[in-house]
Order: sequence, then structure tokens, then C-alpha cells
Amino acid sequence: MGQKVNPIGFRLCVNKNWNSRWYAEKSYAETLKEDLDIQHFVKDRLKKASISKIEVERASKKTKINIFTAKPGIIIGRKGDEVERIRKSLLNKFKKEIAIIFERSSDRKLTRN
Repeated sequence: MGQKVNPIGFRLCVNKNWNSRWYAEKSYAETLKEDLDIQHFVKDRLKKASISKIEVERASKKTKINIFTAKPGIIIGRKGDEVERIRKSLLNKFKKEIAIIFERSSDRKLTRN
């Protein structure tokens, strides 16, 4: 049998990019687990919003979450109430300063993970 290659890792240099952008020497496993928890939390909380991709960027103590969605109105809610609820629940769960940015993706099927 031949060598098995991860399809995402194989295509990274061609047509895909990483879902997380940060660098950590000592706490790599903890940071990666936290990123995956953030992505699962957001996807579970916003199931009806047609989320195509979630990117996590980290600076020293700030975390920025980019959410690509076809329906940003569902996420934002009335007067931004839903965004504030999500931000507060993320702050309570992860104890870090988190900024949430929404970007409209034209077609959910084109940018799907």
C-alpha cells in the first residue's frame, strides 16, 4: 500500500489556507484545542446562519474570529444583540478578549470547508 496523504495538507499550497493564524512555541496543544472549541461553539450556536468558514487569528492577548456567512443578518440580530450575546458567552467560556468580524460570502457552496 502507498503512503496516505492528508487531503487538506496536500492542497494547502495550491488552493486552501489555514483556518487558524497564530504561532505558539510552548502552549501549542492548548491553543489548538481552544481554537477547535471556539469553532465548534460558534457553529453550534449559529446553525441557521449558513456559516461557510471560521478563521481564528491571535495576537499576544487578543483573539479575532472571522466568520464567513451567507446570512449575516441572522447572526447580527436586532441592533447587534446576538453578536453581543455571543461575544459575552465566548468571554465567559475562554476568559480572553475576543473580537468577532463577519464577512459575507457570496455563495455558501463555493466557500464551504
